[in-house]
Amino acid sequence: MNLSLGKRLDDFVAGLELRKGNIAVSLLVTEHARHSRFPLDADRLVTDTGTSVKGAGVASTQRILKRHGITTIFAKAGGRTSPGSVAHMRRFVSLLNDLHGDGLADLDAIESFWVDRVRDLLAVKPMQFEMDPTVSLRAAKPMRFKVGPALSLRAAIRDLLAQAVERQQGVVGSTVVGALLQHLVGAKLACAIHPVPLEHHSYSTADAHTARKGDFEVGDTVVHVTTSPSEAVITRCRTNIDEGLHPVLVTVSSKTQVAAGLAENASVEDRIDIFDIEQFVALNLYEWRRFEVADRHQTARRLVSEYNRIVDEVETDPSLRIVLG
Repeated sequence: MNLSLGKRLDDFVAGLELRKGNIAVSLLVTEHARHSRFPLDADRLVTDTGTSVKGAGVASTQRILKRHGITTIFAKAGGRTSPGSVAHMRRFVSLLNDLHGDGLADLDAIESFWVDRVRDLLAVKPMQFEMDPTVSLRAAKPMRFKVGPALSLRAAIRDLLAQAVERQQGVVGSTVVGALLQHLVGAKLACAIHPVPLEHHSYSTADAHTARKGDFEVGDTVVHVTTSPSEAVITRCRTNIDEGLHPVLVTVSSKTQVAAGLAENASVEDRIDIFDIEQFVALNLYEWRRFEVADRHQTARRLVSEYNRIVDEVETDPSLRIVLG
């Protein structure tokens, strides 16, 4: 690959949330460029609804990857339902047009660049942690949601969070606890409001850099998920209130009083619902199974399945997945 082209692509990726959906969209746009004239028109790649990229999907992604000998399913939605896919497509189209203007639009090399990113992600396995001397062997163990008669549901969720804390301590700079918390809440909400669609984001996506009002928006309710409540998140809750929305804050049990104190300091303590994650998730599990012990594993499996689906779609680290039992 031309060194200048490689640097431009590396620079583009450096400012990108590199999730599976974005990579799939990049492959689709590169394929579109092969059959189009420059400059490319991004509007031609937007569906009539304006919310997704035309032609995106698992089939189109896999057709491209098959040319490179990759048959493993890479992204189950193929970028079709990925949050921000249209915005990413427009940014990448702009890059391709710039590269063309500079005589660097080598589409074979660009496609290979994205295929290499696919190979990088497909190669990541949880057990690879064991090969890294900076990671403890205990951190490499899969996180387990231990649903059974030995633990209450709240205790099972508490134990799962403890596993995330242990893993995070074994990997410098990781944010396992925050990601687990966000996607557990996301899975719980998705199951509760199904079939109404819910937008999910990777944990690294900062709300301040997007148009999001919080981590999740359901009707007139905005849900904020945090492991460490701060004045900043309370300020955002106040903004929600000013906009006629109802803020809900979900955090770990040890931080609920901190959140309540911050809300009181801001004079919004009666306007924000604050829940600890154990209560927030466990109560729904009881309700889904109508308080029948026999259905404990079935409802837990539903939650775990949705959680893992979200991780597969928006995260690049498959070790964030959890197993039941």
